[in-house]
Amino acid sequence: MSTLDPAAIFRQEAQELLEQLEQALLDLEHAPDDDDLINSAFRALHTVKGSGAMFGFDAVAAFTHHVETAFDLVRKGKVAPSRALIAVGLAAKDHMRLLIETPDLAEAADGDAILQSLKQIVGGPSAVTAAAEAAPDGAPEAASPEGASTWRIRFRLGRDAMAMGTNPLLLLDELRGLGVATVVARTEGVPALEEMAATECHLAWDVVLTTSQPRTAIEEVFMFVIDDMELSIDAIGMAGESRRIGEILVDRGDVAQQAVDAAVAAQMPLGTLLVKSGEVSPDTLAAALAEQQHVRTGLGASAAPSVSPASGQGGTKGVAKGADSIRVPAERLDELMDRVGELVIVQSRLSQVAASSNDAEVKAIAEEIERLAHELRDTTMGVRTVPIGSLFGRFRRLVHDLANELGKRIELVTVGEETELDKTVIERLNDPLIHLIRNAIDHGLEAPEGRAAAGKPAAGRITLTACHAGAEVMVSISDDGRGLDRARIQSRAEDQGLVPPGAKLSDAELFQLIFEPGFSTAKEVTSLSGRGVGMDVVKRAIEGLRGKIDIASTPGEGTRLTLRLPLTLAIIDGLLVRVGTGRYALPLSAVEECVELSAEEDARSRGRSFLNIRGDLVPFLRLRELFQVAEPPDRYQKAVIVSFGGRRVGLVVDQVIGNHQTVIKSLSKLHADVETFAGATILGDGAVALILDIANLVKLGMAYENRFKAAS
Repeated sequence: MSTLDPAAIFRQEAQELLEQLEQALLDLEHAPDDDDLINSAFRALHTVKGSGAMFGFDAVAAFTHHVETAFDLVRKGKVAPSRALIAVGLAAKDHMRLLIETPDLAEAADGDAILQSLKQIVGGPSAVTAAAEAAPDGAPEAASPEGASTWRIRFRLGRDAMAMGTNPLLLLDELRGLGVATVVARTEGVPALEEMAATECHLAWDVVLTTSQPRTAIEEVFMFVIDDMELSIDAIGMAGESRRIGEILVDRGDVAQQAVDAAVAAQMPLGTLLVKSGEVSPDTLAAALAEQQHVRTGLGASAAPSVSPASGQGGTKGVAKGADSIRVPAERLDELMDRVGELVIVQSRLSQVAASSNDAEVKAIAEEIERLAHELRDTTMGVRTVPIGSLFGRFRRLVHDLANELGKRIELVTVGEETELDKTVIERLNDPLIHLIRNAIDHGLEAPEGRAAAGKPAAGRITLTACHAGAEVMVSISDDGRGLDRARIQSRAEDQGLVPPGAKLSDAELFQLIFEPGFSTAKEVTSLSGRGVGMDVVKRAIEGLRGKIDIASTPGEGTRLTLRLPLTLAIIDGLLVRVGTGRYALPLSAVEECVELSAEEDARSRGRSFLNIRGDLVPFLRLRELFQVAEPPDRYQKAVIVSFGGRRVGLVVDQVIGNHQTVIKSLSKLHADVETFAGATILGDGAVALILDIANLVKLGMAYENRFKAAS
């Protein structure tokens, strides 16, 4: 059984909070008056600080405390959220990430410089320090602030809370930091010393808090422990109100009204009598007296707050409801996908056995298992998919920083963020998209004076779009810049010997040349691009995902690159074919059609290797020659027409067997350099079928076509 690492849990939570902080800051730059964005940034900082201290990340908590204080001034309207403040906030977020992930590499001097810049922006060197150092324990003033409310907070942590890294004292400090607080510890749950476990939490706490903060601020204090604790939050009392102790005990639910009436009838001190009779514990009575004193002395609210329908009349009572989602390590999802793949293989074997059986019951069971296996496959693939918006969101900071570096005004527009894609594809798509966006900003978008001369808006636009197209996801990166220069690309391609001088190429063929190694049309090398390194790497990365890239460009209007990607890399629909005695699988999404190649036509095409498909000459490869098959070919061979990157090639096989659910298995390291195959799959009879790499086969077919054109 695996043991949860509290530090790892914090790092995972902090990563999401820092992303939330970054998104809020970037949005705040365009909407500085949006209170929701300011509160979102503050909450993220507040939570990182509190949970950092809770899990022992003291350096993170100390640094974040000062940043949080600065944004608290913004939240209170004392400081405007300027571009300079947002820039320093982003730098602070980067330093916080460094402190969390690689604290040994974090330089204290860098953090001090960030805090110094922050102090200067928010109103002088002493502003942040004074606010941060004032009343760390939440020392109250003599009277409550205008418009404050008083809340009764009662909570008991889970027994294993301290073992999981929760420090109750820090929670109490956070409550004190919200306003005027009276805290009473309840010890009735503490066992005898010989029965006590040092790592378990046995105390409960009653807190009476007067604060101008909303109810949500109190709930956020318990954000990381709310699923495993008892918590109630109730609005109480009015300033200067004198409530009897019996009323308070009944209101708190500590004693029944009948017991109070009986004690009053006995004409004895109510509290003493209730304790003696066992109706309440001394701790409960002490908490009620503290609440009475807190409200009576005028520290309570001027008016009890109205309770929204969402919170209910009685506040948050009992055990808080758990979240609707759970965290699952990615390794477990990968393992689940592997098991589903094995199930699909066994199901295929069962279907093959059932097909050769005359038992109707066996056939029925096989069909039912096949249906369930398909549903389980789709469900598991759905679990592995995540919205591509999680990837798009990372590029906002990239565009922001590059715009400042190059002195350009740039808007990033995202469309189709809800489009889902396999998590493995998204992880491997990050680096190629970064390079394409950098290229679009550096090469595609003009400088402000160039855009003004062309009659364009001062701000350039980068648009990221994602959508489903059958079994593929199309991701496009477009800009409204200068577009690709055909003449310059052709000239550079001729200089590098990529095309013969004066060659007539279509736009699609010409634009694909920018993906050749070392190809660049930049007039000078910059810190971003111009060395001819990167676009070929992008193409290899996309082809490694079994995807392809299309380019469209209009001079003066912009360029659009479209990536066509498979939904998943684990299981695909394939077309099973036979060459000699060997069986091979082709991705069904790449197959356009199958045509018959008779022996006579095969003989006539010797030396040319071209098929006439409705007037178009399509080069074809004889897989038996490529694989050096010794057996004679079938009389009626088939040509499977496949396409990749807008180009078509025929693959000649002996037999088209049919559709097959293909579970992709990686080849061993010894076969890593074999470009003809993309992997392998296991068939129903236990045999292994190699999966053909369509991209490389198309490239090989194009080489045949180019040699034919050169000779003709």
